[in-house]
Amino acid sequence: MKLILPLILLFLGTTAQAEVLTLTPQPITEWKAVFGVVETRNRVPARARIGGTIQELLVSEGDIVTQGQRIALITDDKLAFQLAAMDAQVATLTAHLDTAQTDFKRGEELLERGVITKQRFEQLTTQVNVLNSEILTVESNRLVIAQRVTEGAVLAPEAGVVLSVPTSKGSVTNPGEPVAIIGGGGVFLRLSVPERHAAALIEGEEIRIGEGKSGRLAKVFPQIQGGRVLADVEIGDLDDRFIGRRVPVQLPVSERSALLIPESAVTLLGGIDFVTVQIDGAPLRRAIVLGTKITRDGVVWCEVLTGLRAGDQVVTADE
Repeated sequence: MKLILPLILLFLGTTAQAEVLTLTPQPITEWKAVFGVVETRNRVPARARIGGTIQELLVSEGDIVTQGQRIALITDDKLAFQLAAMDAQVATLTAHLDTAQTDFKRGEELLERGVITKQRFEQLTTQVNVLNSEILTVESNRLVIAQRVTEGAVLAPEAGVVLSVPTSKGSVTNPGEPVAIIGGGGVFLRLSVPERHAAALIEGEEIRIGEGKSGRLAKVFPQIQGGRVLADVEIGDLDDRFIGRRVPVQLPVSERSALLIPESAVTLLGGIDFVTVQIDGAPLRRAIVLGTKITRDGVVWCEVLTGLRAGDQVVTADE
């Protein structure tokens, strides 16, 4: 009896100095688990500018390209025939021009001696001018055809990774058809969220990523398709090796009130959780049922489902 009494006094003295938490309802966020898909910010097709046969195909899926890099070459035999025909036409007109210029110089001499009339001399001048104009027209048309030949080179519209190549070497393509799809501008996470949670999506909110990361809700699309809302999440160090990879995500969809106690205040005895509460200054152990756990400022808090109510004083630690 003499040994028990000092122990009781020591226990009462200890609890008298204990840290006490008065329970009040605290707001906690409800999280919705969904999947996000890794997407490139830009998905741009590298299109053929002329029709013809793909003579060279220099990329395949997964290749990294730079802006302006040639990824394919399209040739059209008709353009080469047109260039050859125009070269022959220019050669013929040049030969006629040489003859006309010779006649023009002879006409100048004859005009000075009064052998030919001025009208005849003007005809020789006009013939030279006409031939010069025809040569200039053919050369201009040739430049147009030559430019079309250079447009057979298909260039990467921007730097990025080749996502798909929907054609093959030797195939025939038409103007405007995509030769390759380039993904660039970095990557982001695209979410497809049920429309009942659309009102809870607020741009700028923090998003939990299943890989131990966090991101920011950058954009919520206004159009609902198939009962789902699209949203984009920006993540600083998102792995971009596999485009289309699914990543688990937790979205804040609502907020509710709950009673929270620090995990350190909970004691597990016989498979039952207990906490110590103060009632009229005296400690009393009480069984509780816990819910979810959340972390705030590095401290783990437990939601109390039953066993406590607002205003109860919970002993959290002894000094």
